[in-house]
Amino acid sequence: MIDLTDSAANKIKEVLKDTENTGVRAAIQGGGCSGFTYKLTMEKEPDPDDKVIEIKGVKLFVDKKSYLFLIGTTIDFVTEMMQMGFKFINPNAKRTCGCGESFGI
Repeated sequence: MIDLTDSAANKIKEVLKDTENTGVRAAIQGGGCSGFTYKLTMEKEPDPDDKVIEIKGVKLFVDKKSYLFLIGTTIDFVTEMMQMGFKFINPNAKRTCGCGESFGI
């Protein structure tokens, strides 16, 4: 399962509020200095093969491949002195880059 912190759920609801989008796609894609990067995008509806996860009033759309890499991940929204944005806390990642934007398995 993929989890959202209260902070992430509230931020996603805020971002979706004045749009026609109904959820957020959580995905991974090849790239970055460690092999894969995380991606969050607003979406109107899921693709036919997506796994739809409803948590804390938010719909997450996840394709099958990304889901395998994101099982157990918690998505947080942080506002720290040097960073503001969504942060993926992924127990499957064996290595991450210094900025936290990419990971390797």
